[in-house]
Amino acid sequence: MWELTKSFTFDAAHALPNTTLGEASQEIHGHSFRAEVTLRGQPDPATGMVMDLGLLTARMSEIQKMLDHKFLNKIEALGLPTLENLSRFIYERVQPIGEITKVSVHRDSSHESCTYFGPQG
Repeated sequence: MWELTKSFTFDAAHALPNTTLGEASQEIHGHSFRAEVTLRGQPDPATGMVMDLGLLTARMSEIQKMLDHKFLNKIEALGLPTLENLSRFIYERVQPIGEITKVSVHRDSSHESCTYFGPQG
């Protein structure tokens, strides 16, 4: 069994009302994010890859364009733009192309990250 992880970065703004983080988080502010998509499987005998990296790169590029240099609060399907919702949002958009194990979103400037493992149940 193999795990393959590919990442992309994006810069975006958001506002987080109703938290204990203070006024600064309630105002529009920006971050640099790094998203990591991990999938698990056996390499295809024809390609030698767990997944065709061209397919994964294309899908991740589409998602990056949805998020990069955007005001995340305006993306309706995202909900409140927390690390939790960002990781779920990305997972749901990349899942159709393969067996995604997890999606992690990192905000390196604050040394925070969140990982979504998909729906449980």
